[in-house]
Amino acid sequence: MSTKNETKRADFLKQGGILAMASLIVRFIGMIYRIPMNNILGAKGMGIYGIAFDIYDIVLIISSYSLPLALSKIVSGLQAKREFKNVGRAFRVALGFAIVSGGLFCLVLLFGAGLIEKHIYPEYVGIQIPLRVLAPTILIVALLGVFRGFFQGKRTMVPTAFSQVIEQIVNAIVSVLASYYFMKWNAESLHQAAWGAAGGTLGTCLGAASALLVVLFVYWIYRPVQSKLESRDLSNSVVSYSYLFRILLITILPVILSQTVYNITGLIDYKLFGSFSGQKGLDTNLISSLVGVYSGQYRLLCSVPIAISTAVASSMIPSAVGAYARSDVAQWKKNVASGIKFNMIVAIPCAAGFSLLGFSITRMLFKTTEYVQGVPSYIFGGRLLTVGSAAVIFYALSNVTSGALQSIDKMRIPVIHSVISLGIHILLVFLLLKYTNIGIYAIIAGNVTFPIVVSLLNFMAIKRYVPGYHQEWVKTFLVPLAASVWMGVSIVLVYWLVGCIVKISIIQTLFSLVVAVFVYFVTFLLFKGLTVQELYDFPMGRTLYTIAKKLHVME
Repeated sequence: MSTKNETKRADFLKQGGILAMASLIVRFIGMIYRIPMNNILGAKGMGIYGIAFDIYDIVLIISSYSLPLALSKIVSGLQAKREFKNVGRAFRVALGFAIVSGGLFCLVLLFGAGLIEKHIYPEYVGIQIPLRVLAPTILIVALLGVFRGFFQGKRTMVPTAFSQVIEQIVNAIVSVLASYYFMKWNAESLHQAAWGAAGGTLGTCLGAASALLVVLFVYWIYRPVQSKLESRDLSNSVVSYSYLFRILLITILPVILSQTVYNITGLIDYKLFGSFSGQKGLDTNLISSLVGVYSGQYRLLCSVPIAISTAVASSMIPSAVGAYARSDVAQWKKNVASGIKFNMIVAIPCAAGFSLLGFSITRMLFKTTEYVQGVPSYIFGGRLLTVGSAAVIFYALSNVTSGALQSIDKMRIPVIHSVISLGIHILLVFLLLKYTNIGIYAIIAGNVTFPIVVSLLNFMAIKRYVPGYHQEWVKTFLVPLAASVWMGVSIVLVYWLVGCIVKISIIQTLFSLVVAVFVYFVTFLLFKGLTVQELYDFPMGRTLYTIAKKLHVME
């Protein structure tokens, strides 16, 4: 039994590693193409782009964003019971739901964009233009989510991972080119920045369409296998489409509420910031520019490690659901503990690196001649990153702990925790904006406190609903923290030493980052943060073990 459980755990980590690696590649591409986009659009254009994208995210979440997660959960449970006919029926129900819901909300965004700008976000002039370009993406992503959820439920992350990479490559190419030409073609327009932002959103639409073609092709190849499985299913437990539709809704709604609460915080922040800044005399161009630095630099960079945690949480759910369906509590505990540990190994050093190298990283990536509040925009972005880097750790924790609760059918619990945290967040940001002059830093403060509250409440709930669950703390939290301290020391020393020889910031930063990764890897293993078997389970684990052995940091 132990060997079987270890095999399942290894499979979970490998599938999670595939999705995490794809997410890392996707975020890396996303970060790379945002650099020229920042230079093309400027802070104002990036502000409009960021807010339009957040509105699109909310509409997408309400319409269909939760479909991959919900369908993977349903399919995984049915697969564990070998009810293959019901798997096919669940897929068809989800597909019908995606067509109706995605199509409806596509029309809502297309024809409601003007009302959104006029009545909700008048401080961000021209936002309706990129919103209308994004509208068709709602339907495309809804369909895409069904196929991704189907394959994830069958515990293969390859179609999702591959389609994500293709999607982002197309997105990157089209976004940069379209932003440039839309800005050029509308040079005399009062809404030039908004048209440039629309070019960026066009890349999102065409990227999603490319990914949909990929998963359609994969499904066309796999369809005979699914048909054969259904024909061999001799069980008498075939359920009605109406029942599966109800199950889908029951599964989707808590996820919708939870994700809506997570994502609506940004829109509430932008509204509060715009209103209070306007009252304090800031013009609309400066308001959009400040939001552009926040969304285009700070949030973009923080999203890279957070994307890994989201991928691990998503890949953890089917395996955890399967273990829960088999009443294999021990395996469930191992999946969750491994997911949390993997997240902390990545998130803690990333937060430390951002805190120490915030200015250097933004100067290296976003060096422009544009000024925001008297300083270059990249300097302002570096300040935000230095102050708010801790959010990376707690968003990683909140993601994976919410996934753990969803896997045991406690779907409402993360929603309740998010609502509680949202209330605290809104009150904090409101008070800071109204009674202080810290401006955009009020949003940074809220961005850090929100996931802290969710994480603490989620941990309490896990211990309450899964008796005997114990998260190992030393190797999960303290060892990554200790290794990050040594990593931080190396960053400071290397940056100073290289600066004594070469007075070029980009060289100092790159050298510091390379040494930081090496020092963290060595010290983490010297502190016995991972066993050999655990390292094997990680992406490229055997290669990492070979390196560790040659460095004499592992036996």
